[in-house]
Amino acid sequence: MLGLTFLLNSLITLYTLVVVARSFLPLTGISPYHPVSQWIYRLTEPLLAPIRNVLPPAGMRDWSPVVAVILLTILQWIVTALLSSF
Repeated sequence: MLGLTFLLNSLITLYTLVVVARSFLPLTGISPYHPVSQWIYRLTEPLLAPIRNVLPPAGMRDWSPVVAVILLTILQWIVTALLSSF
C-alpha cells in the first residue's frame, strides 16, 4: 500500500502544480495559443470549469485555481488517510 499511496500523492501533487502553473501563465506573457499553454488549459479545464460555475463572479479575478488547490489538498489528505489505514 505504501507504493500506491506514494503514487497517488505524487499524481495529485503534480496536478496541483499544473493548476498553479495555469494561474501564472497570463503573467509570463506566453501566448494562449502556444502548445504548452493549450496542453495546460486542456488538462485543467475539466476541474476548473465546474468550480467557476459554482463560484459567484468576483470581478476580474478567477478564484477557481485557489479553490481547486484547496480541494486537491483535501483529496490528498483523504487518500493518504484511507490508504494508510490498510
